[in-house]
Amino acid sequence: MDLKDEAEALLRRLVGNPAAAFRDGQWEAVRDLVDHQRRVLVVQRTGWGKSAVYFVATGLLRARGRGPTVIVSPLLALMRDQIAAAEKAGVRAVTINSANADQWGEVAQQLADDAVDVLLVSPERLNNPRFREEQLPALASGAGLVVVDEAHCVSDWGHDFRPDYRRIRDLLDSLPGGTPVLATTATANARVVTDVAEQLGSGGAEVRTVRGSLARDSLRLGVLTLPSSDERLGWLLAHLNELPGSGIIYALTVSAAEDTAALLHDAGHRVLAYTGRTDPADRIDAERALLHNEVKALVATSALGMGFDKPDLGFVVHLGAPPSPVAYYQQVGRAGRATERADVLLLPGAQDKDIWHYFATVSMPQPEQAEAVISALTDAGQPMSTAALETVADVRRTRLELLLKVLDVDGAVRRVRGGWEATGRPWVYDAERYARVAATRTDEAQMMLTYQRGDRCRMAFLQEVLDDPAAAECGRCDVCAGAWYSGTVPDDARASARNTLDRAGIAVEPRAQWPSGMGRLGVEVRGKIPDTERVEPGRAVARLTDLGWGQRLREVLGEPDAPAGDALLTACVDVLRDWDWEHRPHAVAWMPSYSRPKLIQSVAQHLAGIGRLRELGPLESLPGPPPGEPGGNSAFRLAGVWGRWQAGESMRASLAELGSDPVVLLVDDLIDSRWTITVAGQTLRQAGAGQVLPFALAVAA
Repeated sequence: MDLKDEAEALLRRLVGNPAAAFRDGQWEAVRDLVDHQRRVLVVQRTGWGKSAVYFVATGLLRARGRGPTVIVSPLLALMRDQIAAAEKAGVRAVTINSANADQWGEVAQQLADDAVDVLLVSPERLNNPRFREEQLPALASGAGLVVVDEAHCVSDWGHDFRPDYRRIRDLLDSLPGGTPVLATTATANARVVTDVAEQLGSGGAEVRTVRGSLARDSLRLGVLTLPSSDERLGWLLAHLNELPGSGIIYALTVSAAEDTAALLHDAGHRVLAYTGRTDPADRIDAERALLHNEVKALVATSALGMGFDKPDLGFVVHLGAPPSPVAYYQQVGRAGRATERADVLLLPGAQDKDIWHYFATVSMPQPEQAEAVISALTDAGQPMSTAALETVADVRRTRLELLLKVLDVDGAVRRVRGGWEATGRPWVYDAERYARVAATRTDEAQMMLTYQRGDRCRMAFLQEVLDDPAAAECGRCDVCAGAWYSGTVPDDARASARNTLDRAGIAVEPRAQWPSGMGRLGVEVRGKIPDTERVEPGRAVARLTDLGWGQRLREVLGEPDAPAGDALLTACVDVLRDWDWEHRPHAVAWMPSYSRPKLIQSVAQHLAGIGRLRELGPLESLPGPPPGEPGGNSAFRLAGVWGRWQAGESMRASLAELGSDPVVLLVDDLIDSRWTITVAGQTLRQAGAGQVLPFALAVAA
């Protein structure tokens, strides 16, 4: 049997079809990897069969005595799909990731026994000290094939850049000569392809690029612009069951996904939420339910994306636009892989641009924060944990972790057992590079707006953005053939959506623990917050990211300071009415706001009047600069508000007159880190309050 016949036999076993044949480009990629040990970059649409290339190549290489294939894969969900596909082909696949650390020893033994054909690892594992020291050298020296899946993540210019992916270049540099390498992606324009190819060719290796048309004939694209959230949700309520088969409804934020799923579920639709807050076990169950058509849709964030494989996915709807046409195509490419028709509809939202701005900047390091981290690690002379570094750089944990990854890849710091340490190598902020990336993000956002306008065929536009030379008018989208969807929103559906969006009230959990290392910032607290100083669980009208009151509160908080309007006051009363507190409040106090004193006072006094509660007035501000701006980490936020307020004599007297342990409602406008209400509540407890019930108009996220 010659090599191609052997490869086709493996392909037919993989897909379970005795008549299966290679698609254009598949066999050539397999041959380059197996016969010529080349480095190959495959850019093909989702569903083309990129995984078939590396599984067939793995089978051929293993039959020739080569070591296991190492696949760097970005998502656990993607790993699960890949392992399942491997099993169909008789390929023995295992994974090492953050969720199965208890199995690492067993996997290591399997590798030592040569009982593994494919090892899947996340890019984060490549920089885990234990994995890097104990297993990576042997894997690199013995790998028969290295695969970089979703390779656009390597590039700064890719829509889903991940700092950990840049560590792959170090892996490639450590490979023995003649180790074949395959990189795959479905969403890369010419700039990204060039960037990935340069990194793939590290060390002067030749890279062959296999690129095909990215269009999918089954997709029917459309954009429906509606004026408000209740119109968009009303459209979904009325028309979801008209969409073919089962599919995905994408939302830009966790809150929007959860709110939408709850609304549709309450209306009788079979849907489930799928977000970064979804428990891992529930995610698996949700994926399985969609795969088996047990639900009409998953309402998801981008947590459900790369690698999810349902060939008969019938539709993709977006509530809000992703930040670029490339990111949009990556998500809609989930649909219509093995169906004659799949419907793709975008329902853009007014708040999309604000969300785009956040995602455009989240992975870019700020020079002053980077320098603070490097300086602290240098001065420490020993490893520091991420929690300890929060006391030297005022940046939230998620951004700090991204910053550390960027500095690690740039060579200024390294992850070691016990935390992070400085390498001593100089680090210079590459302002020009990040300016170019920021400009690219801005251009991408503008292209997304152009796509929405529909000046020309939507599929051709997406193909051109991806530099697809085969771009052509599709004849199916709403620009080519007219609207294929109803643009009407029935009154009852709109009213149902509005009733849901008008509901106010979310829980606010209290802080229970002081941040670590506060002594470095001059605040001598540690460990658990004493029960005698802690606030109770609180309430807020909404999160700013919520679809209903969240959007209205964004407008209120963005306007000049003024007393609250009747609708907002009514919503506040509704929240208090539904609050299942253990003890009813006796009095109301409020925060001395620097920016919205009229708004906060009007809410507090209205609640006092409605509830016949004593007005204690605002806490008194102590001399000093205003607290820091929202958005930083816990340590700096706590330091910024520590000792900033006191209960004046009249407030203390009123608390004493109320008797022992009075319950106080503490009113604020916006809760961000929760340290303001924690410290203010502690102040009230120390002044004589028995319980403090925090209440705010909005929660930041």
